[in-house]
Amino acid sequence: MEDKDLAKDLAKLPRWKRRLYIIIFRADTFYGRLFDEVLLALILFSVAVVMVESVTGIREQYNLTLLRIEWFVTLLFLVEYILRIICSPRPAKYIFSFFGIIDLLAILPTLISFFLPGLQPLIVVRALRLLRIYRILKLTHFIRASQGLILALKSSFRKIFIFMIFVLILVLLLGSVMYVVEGGQNGFYNIPLSIYWAVITLTTVGYGDIVPVTALGKFIATFIMLLGYSIIAIPTGIVSSEITKERAKEKKGITACKKCGETEHLTGAVYCNTCGYAL
Repeated sequence: MEDKDLAKDLAKLPRWKRRLYIIIFRADTFYGRLFDEVLLALILFSVAVVMVESVTGIREQYNLTLLRIEWFVTLLFLVEYILRIICSPRPAKYIFSFFGIIDLLAILPTLISFFLPGLQPLIVVRALRLLRIYRILKLTHFIRASQGLILALKSSFRKIFIFMIFVLILVLLLGSVMYVVEGGQNGFYNIPLSIYWAVITLTTVGYGDIVPVTALGKFIATFIMLLGYSIIAIPTGIVSSEITKERAKEKKGITACKKCGETEHLTGAVYCNTCGYAL
C-alpha cells in the first residue's frame, strides 16, 4: 500500500524531480548506484580528514588546508540534503526519518563550529551514513537477518528489563555491604562509590582504582566476580532463545508484529493483540 501511495505522489511531481528522486533515493539504476558510491567515498574521505586532523602535528602544519576541505565537503553535503528535500514527494517524512536526521547531523557540527569552535570531532557522526551501503549492495539476507534480530530484541525486552532491575538491586546491596565491610579507610568512602566498584566488578571490568583490603572484602569480591560471569550470560541466553523462536515461527508461517514483536495472535487476526499495529 505504501509503495502504491509513493508511486502516486511521484507521479504528481515534475519530470525533473522524478529523475532526481530516482538518482538520489534509489540504487537500482546506473546513475543511482553511481551517486551512492560517490557519496560513500565522500563520507569516508570526510571521516578520514577528521581523524587526521586530530593528530596535533598534522593539524598545526595543515590546519588551513584541512579546514577548507572540511567546509567544501560540508557544502556538498548541504547541497545534497537540500536536493533530497526538494525531490522528495514527502519532504517531512524524509526530514524526520532516520537517514534524514543522520544527514542533518552530518552537516550541523561544521556549521555550529563556526560559532562554537571545537565541535569538529563530532563530524565523525558522518560514518553512520555508511549504512546506506546496505541499499547499494542489496544485502537482502543481511537485512532480513537484522529484522529478525530486531523482532527478537523486542520480544525479549520485558525479560531483559526485569533482569536489569534485578541487577540494579543486586549492585545496590553489594555496594552497601562493601561500604560497611571495607569503609573509607580502604577507599570505599561512600555508598555511591562502593556501588560503582560493585558494577565494575560484577561486569568483570575491574579497573583496579578501588580494591578490597580485608579478608571478608576479598571473599565478597571473589563471589561477585564469579557471579558476574553467570549474570553476563543471561541476556545473551534470553536473546538467543527469542531468535530461535523467531526462526521457528518463520518456518511455521506465524506472523510476528513488526512494532512490538508479539506473536500470540488470534487466528485470522489483522491487527496485533498487544499494540493494535497492522500485521
